[in-house]
Amino acid sequence: MATLTGLLKHVAGIFPDRRAISVSGKFDITHSRLDQLIDHAAGLLVSAGVKPHDVVALTFPNTVEYVIMFLAVIRVRATAAPLNQAYTSYEFEFYLSDSESKLLLTGKHGNEPAETAASKIGIRHVTAALNDVGLGIHLSARSDVSSDVDNIINEASDVALFLHTSGTTSRPKGVPLTQVNLASSVNNIKSVYKLTELDSTVIVLPLFHVHGLLAGLLSSLGGGAAVTLPAAGRFSATTFWSDMIKYQATWYTAVPTIHQIILDRHETKPEPTYPQLRFIRSCSASLAPTILARLEEAFNAPVLEAYAMTEATHLMASNPLPEDGPHVPGSVGKPVGQEMAILDENGVVQVAGANGEVCIRGPNITSGYKNNPEANKSAFLFGWFHTGDIGYFDSDGYLHLVGRIKELINRGGEKISPIEVDAVLLSHPDVAQAVCFGVPDDKYGEEINCAVIPREGSNLDEEEVSRFCKKNLAAFKVPKKVFITDSVPKTATGKIQRRIVAEHFLTRISTAKVPKFGA
Repeated sequence: MATLTGLLKHVAGIFPDRRAISVSGKFDITHSRLDQLIDHAAGLLVSAGVKPHDVVALTFPNTVEYVIMFLAVIRVRATAAPLNQAYTSYEFEFYLSDSESKLLLTGKHGNEPAETAASKIGIRHVTAALNDVGLGIHLSARSDVSSDVDNIINEASDVALFLHTSGTTSRPKGVPLTQVNLASSVNNIKSVYKLTELDSTVIVLPLFHVHGLLAGLLSSLGGGAAVTLPAAGRFSATTFWSDMIKYQATWYTAVPTIHQIILDRHETKPEPTYPQLRFIRSCSASLAPTILARLEEAFNAPVLEAYAMTEATHLMASNPLPEDGPHVPGSVGKPVGQEMAILDENGVVQVAGANGEVCIRGPNITSGYKNNPEANKSAFLFGWFHTGDIGYFDSDGYLHLVGRIKELINRGGEKISPIEVDAVLLSHPDVAQAVCFGVPDDKYGEEINCAVIPREGSNLDEEEVSRFCKKNLAAFKVPKKVFITDSVPKTATGKIQRRIVAEHFLTRISTAKVPKFGA
């Protein structure tokens, strides 16, 4: 089972009648039926002209059609390139071109910006929809003919998934991930969280992103477990707990932003009862220890913070389940399924407690960025993949992240971790969200600023935030300027990128300084 396709077929043979996917309030699909639907859809793709190694772009909400078509694409040895539905035509054009997609797949209602971009660069568009409740997939291109796919053998080296990094540099980098990368990551996730056929989760994250796709969906299916897709095709705080209860969920995974939404909902409109969860998982951004504690208190389940990135096919490290060891607030846990080291700039492994760059190697890691030799040269040094993150191992082997190399704030030679300052701000009872960032400064080179979203109903102001920081932080770490705001810019997957936040608020400052006409 060196391929994800092989693993899922194996699971369908062991647990044929167990629930694999539910669409909330509509229907359930078993593992064996899902396998049949995938093979049928794969045959339709072959009939529609899809060949091994072709790149097929998919842009769907979180629907069962997307799940089937994604798995059908990789079944025929093609490469699936999921894209955010919310992209503009300009963005779609970039991603379709950069991935060298041969086909665009959407749901039956299509996606006008994606279709416009595909038409402009000469890519065919095909829609996919269920014929009836779980009875089969219909494609808009030659859907009446289904080729036999039994003779198609998936290989470990097949590039199955093509994603882009979040774009913390000037341009997103293309990341090809193979069948063995996917299978390795799924097995790592299953192993650390002990996912079995008895588990169930509700998908809250977009499935065009590696977190939702690997940790939420594929690892569940790979363990014989079940997933529920919200009826609306996206996360809703209103229906989340009713879905969790109805489908007997045992866990869920989310980014900190969604955890905070769930907490806020609990505090304003608590449910009569909550399901007994084995664990709650947080990943893709730093979770403040105060938020972790509130989640555990509210939902009576351990909150396990993890560390992941696209280039590692998601998971790199995680806090363990309670029976396997303590989970350490503020730490992202121990390495899972791969080697990990803290290296200095010369490639020397650092001792416990010493900061350096987090580096990894293992079967889940991409072999390199697409058509980007310069990025590959800097990312693969000394026999390791370099994450760009600064961190250290404590004496118990738990990894603590300090920040991104490019996000560390250098104030006159003093290196400030924005994650540390975030955590202090979030410990204030009236702070709902906080993000710190560096800004240019004539005297120190860089200064620290922060944006704070107050809790609803509070009267928090800049002076109170500054006073609190001065009480709890060394003087050089205290933000020079505080922005009280009702929102901060986020990526489509809910991540906060400090560079973008800094640009947003610096623009606000420069705009405010421009005198109005006639003033």
